[in-house]
Amino acid sequence: MKTRNVTLMAMTVAVAMILSFVESQIPAFVAIPGVKMGLANIAVVFALYKMGWKEAVGISLIRVFLVSLLFGTGASFFYSMAGAALSLVGMIGLKATGRFSAVAVSVTGGVLHNVGQIGMACLLLGTNAILYYLPFLFLSGILAGIVIGVVAAILVKRIKG
Repeated sequence: MKTRNVTLMAMTVAVAMILSFVESQIPAFVAIPGVKMGLANIAVVFALYKMGWKEAVGISLIRVFLVSLLFGTGASFFYSMAGAALSLVGMIGLKATGRFSAVAVSVTGGVLHNVGQIGMACLLLGTNAILYYLPFLFLSGILAGIVIGVVAAILVKRIKG
């Protein structure tokens, strides 16, 4: 891997971590647990389009690990990893078709991230009762995905590389 690529990946991980930290300092907009913007995903969508899927996976997984280690808990690591993994699979698959915009890819990632986290919660808590959150999380994933996708698309267009 070239020095330039490693540097760009490291900077993208740093930006994702900063965005995660900033988001953790913003009070929740709604009283539904788990509803967040997912600002760090700007970096992941950017990496997917600007660097490639392998780099996006690396950036996402490193960010989840470091953010969980620095700002989270053991449980938050599992929730975040499940969400990130499912989100990445969906976004990579959708982007690979070449038929969808960064916004559509991001919306898919936002919704699948929430599905992954709910699935992990069902597994860890041993109950399906939290599935009732899914409609609210679908809506938040769609709205956040639109915002994240628009910002990422602008960055992809404006940042040379």
